Amino acid sequence: VDLVRRLDEAVAEVDGRGFLITPLLPLDHLAETIGQTGGLWAKDETGNVSGSHKARHLFGLAIHLEVDGFPVDTPLAIASCGNAALAAATVARAAGRPLAVHVPTWADQWILGRLEDLGAEVRVCERREGEAGDPCMLRFREAVADGALAFGCQGTENPWTIDGGRTLGFELADQLVARGITADRLLVQVGGGALAASTTQGLTEAVELGALGHRPALNAVQAEGCAPLARAFNLVVNTGDPARALARKGDEAQAFMWPWENPSSAATGILDDVTYDWRPVVWDMACGSTPGGPVVAAEEHVATAHQLVRDHTDVPADATGAAGLAGLLSARRDGCVDSGDRVVVLLTGGERPIDA
Repeated sequence: VDLVRRLDEAVAEVDGRGFLITPLLPLDHLAETIGQTGGLWAKDETGNVSGSHKARHLFGLAIHLEVDGFPVDTPLAIASCGNAALAAATVARAAGRPLAVHVPTWADQWILGRLEDLGAEVRVCERREGEAGDPCMLRFREAVADGALAFGCQGTENPWTIDGGRTLGFELADQLVARGITADRLLVQVGGGALAASTTQGLTEAVELGALGHRPALNAVQAEGCAPLARAFNLVVNTGDPARALARKGDEAQAFMWPWENPSSAATGILDDVTYDWRPVVWDMACGSTPGGPVVAAEEHVATAHQLVRDHTDVPADATGAAGLAGLLSARRDGCVDSGDRVVVLLTGGERPIDA
């Protein structure tokens, strides 16, 4: 407890705020506007450390580094140019640990400036001749091979990143019980997949511990311009034996998950061409105790959802942060979610300054 409190105080010194339980907001007016008669609630993460949910993951990693006794000068590395990078730089600065951030050539200048202000080493990654794959991930993995520790939000690179993310699920479970809400569906926007994987793990554990009677089914939301998870889910389910399909390793797993070509959407934070943590997310929706399914949000709904949040709430969510609501609009259109369902969405990332 002393370690957590000390590190949280250090985070507050860096970011101007420490970790607090984020609110679960009733979106009654918005629900009425879209005809969601069962009710609509949003877990607002935009006021969290560094402006999104990402710092939950990194704070958990920082705690593990301290508990496991990693020297403070051990280099940390991440591949990101968005909220994960900002969260990693914030937490690394608070922990007094060196961080290298691998970013693309087109990274937002405001973010690059903020990363430098936080003391991170920014490494711009250009694609090398004859190279396939994300150059940022390739340089990041090279850094890890050279001795750096993965300090990002992909459970495939560092499984402990899921640990801190579970706190969102724990909080949500407690808030649902406190308000007497039995939610039917949880719509979560998915890029790399760690948010959905960790939140549902937290909810499932709450049920297993008797703290929550019923957890909502997961509907993982991706934009139509980048939907590798939905593609993988359908392929896995179509095998007729999802559990066996998900047990495949190596090259066999590539039959289900491979890079999406030319990702595009206004929800830029979920344009991961590969859903890194796809297995636990697909498992939860296909084989879990509360089955769900993927939702592919139409691009028009990405824009509409962003505007709806602006018009009907005080939450400063960006298009990525509101993408779960976009999924609800598309799911309602396609008949996958009923108007009478009690729905929870996550508003995960706030608007940032626009480059001058």
